[in-house]
Amino acid sequence: MVNSIFFKHGCTALLTGSTSGLLFWRLLAEQLVDCLNLIGQSMSSSIGWFCLACSSVIGWLSQQVPGSKMANLRSLKGLVGIVTGGASGLGRATVERLVRQGASAVIVDLPKSEGSSVAQSLGDKCAFAPTDVTSEADVKNALQLAQSKFGRVDILVNCAGIAVAFKTYNANKQLPHSLEDFHRVVNVNICGTFNAIRLAAGEMAKNEPNEDGHRGVIVNTASVAAFDGQVGQAAYSASKGGIVGMTLPIARDLAPIGIRVMTIAPGLFATPLLAGLPEKVRSFLAKQVPFPSRLGDPAEYAHLVQAIVENPLLNGEVIRLDGALRMMP
Repeated sequence: MVNSIFFKHGCTALLTGSTSGLLFWRLLAEQLVDCLNLIGQSMSSSIGWFCLACSSVIGWLSQQVPGSKMANLRSLKGLVGIVTGGASGLGRATVERLVRQGASAVIVDLPKSEGSSVAQSLGDKCAFAPTDVTSEADVKNALQLAQSKFGRVDILVNCAGIAVAFKTYNANKQLPHSLEDFHRVVNVNICGTFNAIRLAAGEMAKNEPNEDGHRGVIVNTASVAAFDGQVGQAAYSASKGGIVGMTLPIARDLAPIGIRVMTIAPGLFATPLLAGLPEKVRSFLAKQVPFPSRLGDPAEYAHLVQAIVENPLLNGEVIRLDGALRMMP
């Protein structure tokens, strides 16, 4: 009953030319495109090709609907993304989603990572750039690869990061936290993130702005540890807190050139780091999440990245993705 009323309202609004009606049909078209893409990619027969063709046509038609400034950002299709830490975990899930939704992606990760094999598995829409995110030369090379292979840079997703677990002072061992370890975590997590941002912004600034003045979007990865740091997380919490703290000022810095900046603060996710823990430990951690009481799926992080890219009003904010989790000390 509710669906029929909603559909009837959509038809009436479309006939009258109202904004709500136009938006209703655009959203409906987007859902249909997603369904056709999934069917088309799962079938190698002529039916699969037909579904992909229909998806492209419907997607194009939906972009022609007037009355919405979101027209140029309603789909990832045709965009080019750089993903640091893209060879595993949250980064890999993001790369896979970008490619699946019709975007191109450059995996930026260490030379010893699985970046090359992941890129090969995703086809021509993906490339791998062996990179240390703290190196200016390496990040410039990754951006140059994106420009030479795909022609532009629209999206930067910063997922690269490291962690150590050590108390500020271990009284039993009479041992202070290693200053070298603290420096290393802050250097990779904060400086590496900022290095990628400052250089990627220069490439995005070359893009022609859309009618909203939009040229690109940057998504950083913090952590709930930025807010609920636990025992032994001084270095990690400081580094993630730094990412949270620089989100708004960088968004303000880049606003005049049409680049948005957002940060996601994930809770407990089923990443390779947690996958190495015993099952009992993982089960215990999952039960700490109020609802849903489970570890997050990296695909859910990637889904939020897509939502941020597609929604032009999201800017200068941190989104917790944690199932209402508040970490115990």
